[in-house]
Order: sequence, then C-alpha cells, then structure tokens
Amino acid sequence: MPRPREESELEQVEDALLDGDVAYNQGTAQAALRHRDFRIVYFGTFASNIGTWMQNVILGAYALDLTHNGAFVALVFFAQLGPLLFLSLTGGALADVVDRRRLLVGLQLAQGILSLGLAAVAWTSNPSRAAIVALVFAIGIANALGAPGLSAILPTLVPREDLPGAVALASAQMNLSRVIGPAIGGIIYFHLDAGPVFAINAVTYLFAVVGLLWAQYARRANAQIEERGLHRLLSGIRIARRDPLIAQVLITLFTFSFFSLAFVGVMPVIAKVDLAIAPKSSQYGLLYATFGTGAALGAITVGTVLARRSKVALLRPGFVAFGIVLAVFGSMRRAALAFPVVGLLGYVYFLVITCLSTVLQHHLRDEERGRVTALWIMGFGGTVPLGVLVAGPFVTGHSTAVLLVGAVWALVLAVWSNATTLREKGASDV
Repeated sequence: MPRPREESELEQVEDALLDGDVAYNQGTAQAALRHRDFRIVYFGTFASNIGTWMQNVILGAYALDLTHNGAFVALVFFAQLGPLLFLSLTGGALADVVDRRRLLVGLQLAQGILSLGLAAVAWTSNPSRAAIVALVFAIGIANALGAPGLSAILPTLVPREDLPGAVALASAQMNLSRVIGPAIGGIIYFHLDAGPVFAINAVTYLFAVVGLLWAQYARRANAQIEERGLHRLLSGIRIARRDPLIAQVLITLFTFSFFSLAFVGVMPVIAKVDLAIAPKSSQYGLLYATFGTGAALGAITVGTVLARRSKVALLRPGFVAFGIVLAVFGSMRRAALAFPVVGLLGYVYFLVITCLSTVLQHHLRDEERGRVTALWIMGFGGTVPLGVLVAGPFVTGHSTAVLLVGAVWALVLAVWSNATTLREKGASDV
C-alpha cells in the first residue's frame, strides 16, 4: 500500500493529468515546483541568495578598490568561501544528527547580524582591512556549517522521480541570484558605496528564515551513526571511499574546482587588467550578470530541454566545451567580445555542475545525504577559493596562463569522467 506521502504525490499527478491544465512530466523543473514545501524553501532561499550574491560580487570589487591589490582580493575571497573547505564536514555531520530547522535558522540569523557588522565597518571613513577579513571569515564559517543541511533538505522535499528537476532548479536559483544580485548590487555600489549593499544583504536572510520555519520537512535524518568524535566527523569520507561512484564524482569536482574555476574569484582583476573594465562600474556588474545569466540558462536547460537526456552522457561534451570556451575567454582583450564569451562560459560551466550534482544526488540515500553533501560543498565551494588563493599573485600579469591551466584540466576530466566509467561504477542514466 502507498504511504501517505506517496498517496499525496499520486493525487497531484492524477490532478495534473485529469485537469489537463499543465502536462506532468516527471523529473522536470516544472514537476519539482508542484510540491508546496519545495516552493516555500526554494523561493525563501532564492530571495536570500540574491542578497548574498549582491555581497559576494561587490566584496571582490570593494577589496580591489580599497587596496588595488590582487592578493588582497584573493584573501577576501578565501575568507568568504574558504571555511567551506574546512568546516563542511562538521556541518554535514550536524545535518544528519541534529534538528535541521534549529540549526539552519540560527545560522541564517548569525550571517545576517555579521553582515550588518560588515556594513558598519564599510561605512567608516577608513575601513579596517583586518576587520573586513575577520567578519567575512565569520560569515563564511556560519555558511559552511549550514550549507550541507540546506542542501540536504531540498532533495527530500520532492519524490525521487522529480529529483533531477529539483537539482536543476537549485542550480538555476544560485545562478539567477548571480544575475539579479550583482545587477542590483552594482548599481547600489556605484551610487552609494559598499555599506548599503552589505546592509541590504543582512535583511534578505529573513526570507530564508521565514521559509525554513514555514515549510514542513523532516527535521532529523534519523541517521544511525555509530562513530563518535573524529570518526563521526570523517564518516562522510568513509561513505565516499567505499562507494566508487561517489568517489569518482567528488574527485572530479575537487580537481575541477581547484584548477579550472579560479577565474570566478579573480574576475575583478581580469576585468580591470585584461578588459579595461573598472570593478566599481555598472559595466562590471553587467559582465558578472552576463556570466550568471549563462550559468542559470545552463542549469535550467538540464531540467527542461535536456530533462530526458542522460546526465552521465552529457558530462564529456560539457567538459570539452568548457575547456574550449575558457581558453577563448583567457585570450580576450576587448570588452565587447568578452560579454558573449563569458555568457557561454557560464552556460557550459553550470551544465557540467548540474549534471554532476544530479548524478550524485540520485545515487545517495537520505540518511547519508548530509555528510556526503558536505563533501560536495567542500569541493564546489571550498576548493575554488583555495585555487583562487594560489592563482591570485599570478593573475595580474599572467591571467591567460592561469585560465589555460584550467582549460587543459577540463579536457583531462572529459577523458577521465566519461559515461562508460561512471556507469560501471553505478551511475544511473537520470
């Protein structure tokens, strides 16, 4: 007999088919949006992420304008996302054993308060560099502890057959936030400076808090974790080591993030040095928004046009396309030509990331999702700033070489993470 949740989902499918108003296609973004609790959390975090990306993108431009030092830009970027590399495992373990609602609401509020503190520092006549790095680092810590729990909740809000659509929407949300946030933040920064941008971001955390309090979801994963102390903290690594597909996906993500995605963090330097675009300008906001638009379209494409295509089979052509476009972007010296190229770069970048994420999420069991998702976040969010920290001192005079290294590595991954290898290790053709 169907369980109550299954009966509810079956009724929704029947209503869609019998009413004939909208076709129901399992696994699509449209299907995922039919579920009430998914919509509540999704749009609440969407509004919050717009504020987050206002702050994230403006921070790089603000750091460059403040110091005119590419190494300081890299340091701020590392403080912002570096904690994901060191604390995601802790966040993942917490997500699988504690009350997720209390954990996430508390951490969202903490990030809002710290962002207000960052605004206060930016409003002073001589902002302290040390205070900026410290506050950004504290925000990064709160984000690292909460990100695995938030990522673990979203897939549980839809039935398994609609998971690909939910993953595609989550990726699209991140990148639409990159479009809307920088566009708004760039205008505010240009006319009012950085303080108001950081203050507005602080307020947007309330949208996520309301969504997390309003929606109904399992507050505990009921994971039976026998390990204690350090062994519990590292249990996600144990899960990954014993599962060859999880290991393959995560190694692919970690190396891709380190070698190929440094351009994300040093974009203000590339814009200023190579394209003659001032970081404190509407043109820079538009450049980043173009990148985000392409990335959002890449994620949406996976959940719509390519919803019935095997995500495993899309990875090789995706990596090849990314490598080629990144190399072209690295050779750009004219701003007008860089805009369409950076849009295409964003498109293939998130087509690859969304396919990888879908393969992983479809493979995971709910009781281990938080701990493995923590490893994903370490690879996706935490390793990028590490690569940026390494690339930062070189990018001013050698930006083309930095980007070419990333392009070559993407081509290596196209060979290594091919469909045949992933299927042999247990990947489903979702």
